[in-house]
Amino acid sequence: CLCKPDWASVTLGVFVCQACSLLHRGIPHISRVKSVQQETWEASEVELMAAVGNEAAKAKYEQKVPAFYYRPKHTDCKLLREQWIRARYERNEFEFIEKQEPYSAGYREGFLWKRGRDNGQFLSRKFILSEREGALKYFNKQDARDPKAVMKIETLNATFQPAKIGNPYGLQITYLRDNSTRNIFVYHSDSKEMVDWFNAIRAARFHYLQVAFPGASDEELVPKLTRSFMKEGFMEKTGPKHTEGFKKRWFTMDDRRLMYFKDPLDAYARGEVFIGSKENSYTVLPGLPPSTQGQHWNHGITIVTPDRKFLFACETEAEQKDWIAAFQRVINRPMRPQEYAVEAHFKHKP
Repeated sequence: CLCKPDWASVTLGVFVCQACSLLHRGIPHISRVKSVQQETWEASEVELMAAVGNEAAKAKYEQKVPAFYYRPKHTDCKLLREQWIRARYERNEFEFIEKQEPYSAGYREGFLWKRGRDNGQFLSRKFILSEREGALKYFNKQDARDPKAVMKIETLNATFQPAKIGNPYGLQITYLRDNSTRNIFVYHSDSKEMVDWFNAIRAARFHYLQVAFPGASDEELVPKLTRSFMKEGFMEKTGPKHTEGFKKRWFTMDDRRLMYFKDPLDAYARGEVFIGSKENSYTVLPGLPPSTQGQHWNHGITIVTPDRKFLFACETEAEQKDWIAAFQRVINRPMRPQEYAVEAHFKHKP
């Protein structure tokens, strides 16, 4: 825990923050928590805390955590934090490598509830992740020979989106299809099953990147396995001529790709904007040009690219500041060599 450890598990001998103490209460047969300040302690409990402590517990319960396994932060969704605690203390997954088989084997097969692209209904679909084939596939029918979609591990990403999907175990999977982003929204009723899928995707990505970048260290590769979106939310936008009127759209900032959707759960973006670096003449400015026409929200943003200006409007000043900060972080970061190829693709789009 990075937060203030005001609680302790008197059976495991570790100090935890309040948020984690609530999750520990979910495994009462393993962990019994007490307040450090407000409860009476037995002498034996004090002795256990002194004998164990967080460092010794970490050495025991995290002996063999795979490099690719996602270690949740205190800001992550409840599902990831809870399953990390259960994996450590209840299932002892990081003491016995054979218990890591569900996500480390290089092959995973099972059924997930997938949101239909057109009707929005969640239907059970068979998914297969194969490192050997370098792909995650899903099938519309159980006995279908040909997959409905083949998602290359090379461009695969997964991020938990419980609020957006409307399910506590909701996972958003994205991949590139003809260099455009495709979204797939899935969940499973079993929380461990869902986190196992997430870590299986990370494992497949890790092994792919080890081959693609043979000299790279684990520390260099792990941040590239999966990523959360830098920012999401509603803004209004106008077209390239700046006379088309403003329309409300859902925006997702995924690294250097700014995508906009009619609905947050759309499979494909209505459009994508590449955000380069300041060295390449990309800038972000508060406000809109004085000549801007049409009704729009009051808090404008102008993104200047080498080719044109993109005009957006936010409903509140706070949202405007958050979006500008997100754009500025990307613009301030020098472009990597492979990003120039992506930029060229965006410029040559019809």
